[in-house]
Amino acid sequence: MKVTAEKIDNHQVVLEMEVPQAELSKAIEKAYTKLANRVNVPGFRKGKAPRKILEQRIGKEAILDEAFELLAPKAFNDALTQENIEPVSRPKIDVVTLEEGKDVVFKATITAKPEVTLGEYKGLTVAKTTVEVKDEQVEEQIKQMLDHHSKMVTVEDTIVAKDDFTTIDFKGFVDDAAFDGGEGKDYPLQIGSGSFIPGFEEQLIGATVGQELDVHVTFPAEYHAANLAGKPAVFKCTVNNIKRKELPELDDAFAKKASSFETVAELKADMKDKLEKNAVVKAENDRKAEALKIATENMTVDIPDEMIDNRISHMLEELSISLENRGMKLDQYLQYANTDIAKLRETYRETAVVNVKTDLMLEAVAKAEEIKIEAADMQVEVEAMAKAYGATAAQVQKIISEQGRIGDLMATIMRKKAAQFIVDQIAE
Repeated sequence: MKVTAEKIDNHQVVLEMEVPQAELSKAIEKAYTKLANRVNVPGFRKGKAPRKILEQRIGKEAILDEAFELLAPKAFNDALTQENIEPVSRPKIDVVTLEEGKDVVFKATITAKPEVTLGEYKGLTVAKTTVEVKDEQVEEQIKQMLDHHSKMVTVEDTIVAKDDFTTIDFKGFVDDAAFDGGEGKDYPLQIGSGSFIPGFEEQLIGATVGQELDVHVTFPAEYHAANLAGKPAVFKCTVNNIKRKELPELDDAFAKKASSFETVAELKADMKDKLEKNAVVKAENDRKAEALKIATENMTVDIPDEMIDNRISHMLEELSISLENRGMKLDQYLQYANTDIAKLRETYRETAVVNVKTDLMLEAVAKAEEIKIEAADMQVEVEAMAKAYGATAAQVQKIISEQGRIGDLMATIMRKKAAQFIVDQIAE
């Protein structure tokens, strides 16, 4: 097969492929067999209609088109291999010649993965972070533990204060008219949570149980309900009850009840030890991230927009899956966040650019250092995935194979090994 490659710009390449007519003849025979088994021809069993009869029924062009669909993918992939091009977009196909008895000529316009010029990535200078856990951090952990074991207590003859838990009745009015969705009965509300319109919760502070009061607010200009956005409103409210958290006393009895330790001192010592270990891991991860950031900044690359857009789409797919696992659809999330898909894509753009650049740098390092993937590397990665998803290694391996994701798995391992190579080369 004859192949010519022409660069249109820094990213786009046009491949012209000339496939011998002998290959077209083979593809036509396969196309005929395939279509004959698919098309009903009166008077013939499926697959038994003569070729001329089939051509009369569906047209010669249909058989040629089917033949082209059979031979084009292999020709395209062979051309990519021959020209050492890795596409990052679907090809735009233009058929030049497709006639029986002639060579097939067609063009494929693609966006190619950009070339990377590596900068310094070995012997990088990255400062070490001093790990120090202060007593205040331990006390914060203790506070959270006490809060977890707290109980809600109804308080009488008092007024609403910040952080109180209340239930309220409310009904909203705009221009003296009630509006849809503006009414609630025994609605639970923590004062200071920020779950209501700005300024609403603060006006309940000082109210007593059974008290009726008017709360005056203005809906945000970007409020999701256009008929309310930017408008002043009055909510007629009644405080039904007030509850507050009652924390347990911090003593040895609490330590025994809430943990496996006998005393508060032992509990705090264990917390400090865990915080120090976590801090060490975080410091190591931060150092690794900084090394990769420096190596990425040191390289030179011109990234096509398609790669960024593809990465953003992938990030949105992951978000959608995550939301569905929590019982929410992407459309619901967009409404709740008062945004749309275009704005959300734009918020992801900066992160997508960094991620794509980093991946390109790691792939270039792996190539430069001739990093290889061993069977043991594959097994370690599969076992890690199995642990993360609560499955067996065999189950994960089966899914990867069935979905044709072995190439993706190998690319992930390659990038991880390249990243570790950079970290191992950090100047001490």
